[in-house]
Amino acid sequence: MYQELTKKIKKEAIKQGFILVGITMPTPPPHISTYLDWLDAGRHASMGYLADDRARKRRADPNLILPEAESILVLAAPYPDPKLAEASEKDSLHGQISAYAWEDDYHITLKEKLKNIVTFIEAEVEHPIPNRWYTDTGPILEKDLAQRAGLGWIGKNTCLINPQQGSYFFIAEILLGIKLPPDEPFVADRCGSCTRCLDACPTQAILPNRTIDANLCISYLTIENKGEISEGLRPKLDNLIFGCDICQDICPWNKKNTKSDNSLPKINPHPNLIKELSLTPQEFNKKFKNNPVKRAKRRGYLRNVAVALGNAGDPAAIPALERALDDIEPLVRDHAKWALNRIKSKGK
Repeated sequence: MYQELTKKIKKEAIKQGFILVGITMPTPPPHISTYLDWLDAGRHASMGYLADDRARKRRADPNLILPEAESILVLAAPYPDPKLAEASEKDSLHGQISAYAWEDDYHITLKEKLKNIVTFIEAEVEHPIPNRWYTDTGPILEKDLAQRAGLGWIGKNTCLINPQQGSYFFIAEILLGIKLPPDEPFVADRCGSCTRCLDACPTQAILPNRTIDANLCISYLTIENKGEISEGLRPKLDNLIFGCDICQDICPWNKKNTKSDNSLPKINPHPNLIKELSLTPQEFNKKFKNNPVKRAKRRGYLRNVAVALGNAGDPAAIPALERALDDIEPLVRDHAKWALNRIKSKGK
Protein backbone atom coordinates (compact mmCIF):
# COMPACT_ATOMS: atom_id res chain seq x y z
CA MET A 1 0.00 0.00 0.00
CA TYR A 2 2.61 2.52 1.06
CA GLN A 3 4.83 1.80 -1.95
CA GLU A 4 1.99 2.88 -4.23
CA LEU A 5 1.18 5.85 -2.00
CA THR A 6 4.81 6.96 -2.12
CA LYS A 7 4.74 6.96 -5.92
CA LYS A 8 1.60 9.09 -5.89
CA ILE A 9 3.09 11.53 -3.38
CA LYS A 10 6.24 11.99 -5.44
CA LYS A 11 4.19 12.51 -8.59
CA GLU A 12 2.09 15.15 -6.81
CA ALA A 13 5.22 16.90 -5.54
CA ILE A 14 6.56 17.18 -9.09
CA LYS A 15 3.16 18.47 -10.18
CA GLN A 16 3.45 21.18 -7.50
CA GLY A 17 6.73 22.35 -9.04
CA PHE A 18 9.37 20.55 -6.99
CA ILE A 19 12.26 19.08 -8.97
CA LEU A 20 13.57 16.58 -6.42
CA VAL A 21 11.68 14.42 -3.93
CA GLY A 22 12.95 11.89 -1.40
CA ILE A 23 11.95 10.23 1.83
CA THR A 24 13.97 9.60 4.98
CA MET A 25 13.31 8.60 8.58
CA PRO A 26 13.06 11.05 11.53
CA THR A 27 16.23 9.70 13.14
CA PRO A 28 19.09 11.95 14.30
CA PRO A 29 20.92 13.57 11.36
CA PRO A 30 24.40 12.17 10.63
CA HIS A 31 26.31 15.46 10.97
CA ILE A 32 24.72 16.77 14.14
CA SER A 33 28.03 16.69 16.03
CA THR A 34 29.66 18.83 13.31
CA TYR A 35 26.80 21.30 13.60
CA LEU A 36 27.03 21.52 17.38
CA ASP A 37 30.80 22.03 17.17
CA TRP A 38 30.12 24.82 14.63
CA LEU A 39 27.84 26.52 17.12
CA ASP A 40 30.29 26.11 19.99
CA ALA A 41 33.00 27.74 17.87
CA GLY A 42 30.79 30.80 17.35
CA ARG A 43 30.62 30.32 13.58
CA HIS A 44 26.94 31.27 13.64
CA ALA A 45 27.88 34.92 14.33
CA SER A 46 24.94 36.92 15.73
CA MET A 47 22.30 34.31 14.90
CA GLY A 48 21.76 33.38 18.53
CA TYR A 49 18.43 31.71 17.84
CA LEU A 50 20.39 28.83 16.30
CA ALA A 51 22.26 28.13 19.52
CA ASP A 52 19.58 28.09 22.18
CA ASP A 53 19.12 24.81 24.00
CA ARG A 54 15.68 24.05 22.55
CA ALA A 55 16.87 24.55 18.96
CA ARG A 56 19.94 22.36 19.55
CA LYS A 57 17.85 19.51 20.89
CA ARG A 58 15.31 19.71 18.08
CA ARG A 59 17.94 19.66 15.37
CA ALA A 60 19.43 16.59 16.99
CA ASP A 61 16.09 14.76 17.10
CA PRO A 62 13.30 15.52 14.57
CA ASN A 63 10.82 13.64 16.77
CA LEU A 64 11.06 16.47 19.28
CA ILE A 65 9.48 18.64 16.57
CA LEU A 66 6.70 16.17 15.81
CA PRO A 67 6.59 13.20 18.22
CA GLU A 68 4.23 11.31 15.87
CA ALA A 69 6.59 11.65 12.90
CA GLU A 70 7.45 8.39 11.15
CA SER A 71 8.73 9.77 7.84
CA ILE A 72 10.17 12.97 6.44
CA LEU A 73 9.40 14.03 2.89
CA VAL A 74 12.30 16.14 1.58
CA LEU A 75 11.81 18.32 -1.49
CA ALA A 76 13.77 20.72 -3.66
CA ALA A 77 12.30 23.71 -5.53
CA PRO A 78 14.35 25.53 -8.18
CA TYR A 79 15.27 29.19 -8.23
CA PRO A 80 16.80 31.22 -11.11
CA ASP A 81 20.23 30.44 -12.46
CA PRO A 82 22.38 33.62 -12.20
CA LYS A 83 23.56 33.01 -15.76
CA LEU A 84 20.05 33.91 -16.98
CA ALA A 85 20.67 37.56 -16.12
CA GLU A 86 24.24 37.84 -17.37
CA ALA A 87 23.08 39.40 -20.61
CA SER A 88 20.83 41.96 -18.92
CA GLU A 89 21.78 45.59 -19.22
CA LYS A 90 24.04 46.76 -16.42
CA ASP A 91 24.65 50.32 -15.31
CA SER A 92 28.22 51.42 -14.68
CA LEU A 93 27.24 51.77 -11.02
CA HIS A 94 25.22 48.62 -10.56
CA GLY A 95 24.79 46.31 -7.63
CA GLN A 96 24.24 42.59 -7.60
CA ILE A 97 21.40 40.74 -5.87
CA SER A 98 21.60 37.01 -5.19
CA ALA A 99 19.62 34.89 -7.64
CA TYR A 100 17.33 33.37 -5.02
CA ALA A 101 15.87 36.85 -4.41
CA TRP A 102 14.93 37.55 -8.03
CA GLU A 103 11.47 36.14 -7.48
CA ASP A 104 8.81 36.30 -4.75
CA ASP A 105 9.84 35.18 -1.27
CA TYR A 106 10.07 31.39 -1.28
CA HIS A 107 8.68 31.26 2.24
CA ILE A 108 5.44 32.53 0.73
CA THR A 109 5.41 30.65 -2.57
CA LEU A 110 6.41 27.25 -1.18
CA LYS A 111 4.01 27.46 1.74
CA GLU A 112 0.97 26.77 -0.43
CA LYS A 113 2.72 23.99 -2.32
CA LEU A 114 3.60 22.18 0.91
CA LYS A 115 0.05 22.60 2.19
CA ASN A 116 -1.26 21.17 -1.08
CA ILE A 117 0.91 18.07 -0.70
CA VAL A 118 -0.33 17.45 2.84
CA THR A 119 -3.92 17.86 1.64
CA PHE A 120 -3.24 15.38 -1.17
CA ILE A 121 -1.78 12.78 1.21
CA GLU A 122 -4.67 13.08 3.65
CA ALA A 123 -7.14 12.67 0.79
CA GLU A 124 -5.33 9.52 -0.34
CA VAL A 125 -5.35 7.87 3.10
CA GLU A 126 -8.77 9.31 3.95
CA HIS A 127 -7.86 10.59 7.40
CA PRO A 128 -5.86 13.45 8.95
CA ILE A 129 -2.13 12.89 9.40
CA PRO A 130 0.06 14.61 12.00
CA ASN A 131 2.40 16.86 10.04
CA ARG A 132 4.79 19.77 10.27
CA TRP A 133 6.45 21.44 7.31
CA TYR A 134 9.34 23.87 6.93
CA THR A 135 11.33 25.61 4.27
CA ASP A 136 14.42 27.15 5.81
CA THR A 137 12.42 28.17 8.86
CA GLY A 138 12.54 25.31 11.35
CA PRO A 139 15.06 23.76 13.76
CA ILE A 140 16.04 21.00 11.38
CA LEU A 141 19.24 20.10 9.50
CA GLU A 142 17.78 20.26 6.01
CA LYS A 143 20.86 19.35 3.99
CA ASP A 144 21.61 16.35 6.18
CA LEU A 145 18.09 15.02 5.75
CA ALA A 146 18.15 15.78 2.02
CA GLN A 147 21.36 13.81 1.56
CA ARG A 148 19.90 10.91 3.52
CA ALA A 149 16.76 11.09 1.35
CA GLY A 150 18.90 10.68 -1.76
CA LEU A 151 18.64 14.21 -3.15
CA GLY A 152 22.38 14.87 -3.42
CA TRP A 153 25.58 15.35 -1.47
CA ILE A 154 26.79 18.23 0.70
CA GLY A 155 29.50 19.92 -1.34
CA LYS A 156 32.63 21.69 -0.23
CA ASN A 157 30.73 24.97 -0.64
CA THR A 158 28.30 23.59 2.02
CA CYS A 159 25.40 23.53 -0.48
CA LEU A 160 23.46 20.40 -1.35
CA ILE A 161 24.44 19.43 -4.89
CA ASN A 162 22.48 17.16 -7.20
CA PRO A 163 24.24 15.69 -10.26
CA GLN A 164 21.38 16.64 -12.59
CA GLN A 165 20.15 19.88 -10.98
CA GLY A 166 23.26 21.48 -9.52
CA SER A 167 22.57 23.48 -6.35
CA TYR A 168 20.30 26.35 -7.33
CA PHE A 169 17.30 25.16 -5.36
CA PHE A 170 15.53 25.59 -2.03
CA ILE A 171 15.05 22.66 0.34
CA ALA A 172 11.75 22.00 2.10
CA GLU A 173 10.56 19.14 4.25
CA ILE A 174 7.31 17.73 5.60
CA LEU A 175 7.36 15.64 8.76
CA LEU A 176 4.59 13.05 8.49
CA GLY A 177 2.87 10.80 10.99
CA ILE A 178 2.79 7.97 8.49
CA LYS A 179 5.47 5.41 7.72
CA LEU A 180 6.66 5.60 4.12
CA PRO A 181 9.52 3.55 2.64
CA PRO A 182 12.75 5.61 2.80
CA ASP A 183 14.95 6.25 -0.21
CA GLU A 184 18.58 5.23 -0.37
CA PRO A 185 20.96 7.92 0.91
CA PHE A 186 23.23 9.70 -1.55
CA VAL A 187 26.62 8.43 -0.46
CA ALA A 188 28.97 9.52 -3.27
CA ASP A 189 31.10 12.63 -2.81
CA ARG A 190 31.45 14.06 -6.30
CA CYS A 191 33.45 17.14 -5.38
CA GLY A 192 36.63 15.11 -5.75
CA SER A 193 39.79 17.18 -5.49
CA CYS A 194 38.07 20.36 -6.75
CA THR A 195 38.53 23.42 -4.52
CA ARG A 196 37.16 26.12 -6.83
CA CYS A 197 34.57 27.33 -4.29
CA LEU A 198 37.09 27.61 -1.48
CA ASP A 199 39.54 29.44 -3.75
CA ALA A 200 36.89 31.84 -5.11
CA CYS A 201 35.37 32.94 -1.80
CA PRO A 202 36.45 36.60 -1.35
CA THR A 203 36.48 36.37 2.45
CA GLN A 204 37.69 32.76 2.90
CA ALA A 205 34.47 32.00 4.75
CA ILE A 206 34.30 28.37 3.57
CA LEU A 207 35.95 25.98 6.01
CA PRO A 208 37.60 22.64 5.20
CA ASN A 209 34.96 20.62 7.07
CA ARG A 210 32.15 21.79 4.73
CA THR A 211 30.85 24.46 7.03
CA ILE A 212 30.89 28.24 6.72
CA ASP A 213 32.08 30.87 9.14
CA ALA A 214 29.08 33.20 9.07
CA ASN A 215 31.21 35.95 10.56
CA LEU A 216 32.98 36.15 7.18
CA CYS A 217 30.24 35.04 4.77
CA ILE A 218 28.97 37.78 2.45
CA SER A 219 25.46 36.33 2.48
CA TYR A 220 25.37 36.64 6.26
CA LEU A 221 27.00 40.07 6.27
CA THR A 222 24.49 41.53 3.80
CA ILE A 223 21.31 39.79 5.01
CA GLU A 224 21.24 38.39 8.54
CA ASN A 225 23.78 40.80 9.99
CA LYS A 226 21.84 43.70 11.49
CA GLY A 227 24.82 45.81 12.52
CA GLU A 228 27.93 47.27 10.99
CA ILE A 229 30.03 45.44 8.44
CA SER A 230 33.66 45.29 9.53
CA GLU A 231 35.74 47.86 7.66
CA GLY A 232 38.27 45.18 6.80
CA LEU A 233 35.59 43.15 5.02
CA ARG A 234 33.81 45.96 3.20
CA PRO A 235 36.13 46.07 0.16
CA LYS A 236 35.66 42.34 -0.32
CA LEU A 237 31.93 42.77 -0.87
CA ASP A 238 32.61 44.48 -4.22
CA ASN A 239 29.11 45.27 -5.59
CA LEU A 240 27.22 42.52 -3.74
CA ILE A 241 24.27 44.22 -2.05
CA PHE A 242 22.14 41.23 -1.04
CA GLY A 243 23.56 37.75 -0.72
CA CYS A 244 26.30 36.08 -2.73
CA ASP A 245 26.34 33.35 -5.40
CA ILE A 246 30.10 33.09 -5.95
CA CYS A 247 30.66 29.66 -4.40
CA GLN A 248 27.74 28.24 -6.40
CA ASP A 249 28.42 30.06 -9.65
CA ILE A 250 31.99 28.74 -9.74
CA CYS A 251 30.88 25.14 -9.12
CA PRO A 252 31.29 22.87 -12.17
CA TRP A 253 28.05 21.08 -11.30
CA ASN A 254 26.15 24.33 -11.85
CA LYS A 255 28.01 25.17 -15.03
CA LYS A 256 26.84 21.95 -16.63
CA ASN A 257 23.26 22.21 -15.35
CA THR A 258 21.30 25.16 -16.73
CA LYS A 259 17.64 25.80 -16.07
CA SER A 260 15.16 25.39 -18.90
CA ASP A 261 12.97 28.16 -17.48
CA ASN A 262 13.99 31.34 -19.28
CA SER A 263 11.55 33.64 -17.50
CA LEU A 264 12.92 37.05 -16.60
CA PRO A 265 13.60 38.00 -12.96
CA LYS A 266 10.77 39.84 -11.18
CA ILE A 267 13.22 42.44 -9.90
CA ASN A 268 16.28 44.02 -11.51
CA PRO A 269 19.18 41.78 -10.40
CA HIS A 270 21.66 44.59 -11.15
CA PRO A 271 20.01 47.77 -9.81
CA ASN A 272 21.47 51.25 -10.10
CA LEU A 273 23.22 51.88 -6.79
CA ILE A 274 22.66 55.63 -6.72
CA LYS A 275 18.92 55.17 -7.21
CA GLU A 276 18.78 52.45 -4.55
CA LEU A 277 20.50 54.66 -2.00
CA SER A 278 17.70 57.22 -2.36
CA LEU A 279 14.89 54.76 -1.49
CA THR A 280 12.58 56.09 1.19
CA PRO A 281 11.08 53.65 3.72
CA GLN A 282 7.81 53.69 1.78
CA GLU A 283 9.55 53.10 -1.55
CA PHE A 284 11.62 50.28 -0.12
CA ASN A 285 8.57 48.54 1.34
CA LYS A 286 6.67 48.87 -1.93
CA LYS A 287 9.56 47.73 -4.12
CA PHE A 288 10.40 44.67 -2.06
CA LYS A 289 6.97 43.64 -0.87
CA ASN A 290 6.85 39.81 -0.92
CA ASN A 291 10.55 39.74 -1.91
CA PRO A 292 13.40 38.21 0.14
CA VAL A 293 15.30 41.53 0.13
CA LYS A 294 12.91 42.82 2.78
CA ARG A 295 14.70 40.44 5.18
CA ALA A 296 17.64 42.89 5.36
CA LYS A 297 15.26 45.79 6.07
CA ARG A 298 15.87 49.18 4.50
CA ARG A 299 18.72 50.10 6.82
CA GLY A 300 20.62 46.89 6.08
CA TYR A 301 20.02 47.10 2.35
CA LEU A 302 21.10 50.74 2.09
CA ARG A 303 24.12 49.96 4.28
CA ASN A 304 25.11 47.39 1.66
CA VAL A 305 24.44 49.81 -1.19
CA ALA A 306 26.67 52.44 0.43
CA VAL A 307 29.50 49.92 0.76
CA ALA A 308 29.12 48.94 -2.91
CA LEU A 309 29.29 52.59 -3.96
CA GLY A 310 32.44 53.03 -1.92
CA ASN A 311 33.95 49.99 -3.61
CA ALA A 312 33.00 51.31 -7.06
CA GLY A 313 35.01 54.44 -6.34
CA ASP A 314 33.10 56.57 -8.84
CA PRO A 315 32.90 60.29 -7.95
CA ALA A 316 29.44 60.34 -9.56
CA ALA A 317 28.18 58.71 -6.36
CA ILE A 318 29.39 61.54 -4.09
CA PRO A 319 26.17 63.64 -4.15
CA ALA A 320 24.01 60.63 -3.29
CA LEU A 321 26.34 59.57 -0.50
CA GLU A 322 26.43 63.10 0.90
CA ARG A 323 22.63 63.09 1.04
CA ALA A 324 22.80 59.73 2.82
CA LEU A 325 24.79 61.38 5.61
CA ASP A 326 21.42 62.78 6.72
CA ASP A 327 19.55 59.47 6.49
CA ILE A 328 17.20 58.58 9.33
CA GLU A 329 19.25 55.44 10.06
CA PRO A 330 22.64 55.75 11.82
CA LEU A 331 23.74 52.51 10.14
CA VAL A 332 23.25 54.04 6.70
CA ARG A 333 24.93 57.29 7.70
CA ASP A 334 28.02 55.51 9.05
CA HIS A 335 28.54 53.38 5.94
CA ALA A 336 27.88 56.34 3.63
CA LYS A 337 30.61 58.27 5.43
CA TRP A 338 33.03 55.37 4.93
CA ALA A 339 32.12 55.20 1.23
CA LEU A 340 32.69 58.92 0.76
CA ASN A 341 36.09 58.77 2.41
CA ARG A 342 37.02 55.79 0.25
CA ILE A 343 36.05 57.53 -2.98
CA LYS A 344 37.77 60.78 -2.05
CA SER A 345 40.95 58.98 -0.98
CA LYS A 346 41.11 57.27 -4.37
CA GLY A 347 40.90 60.64 -6.09
CA LYS A 348 43.95 62.02 -4.33
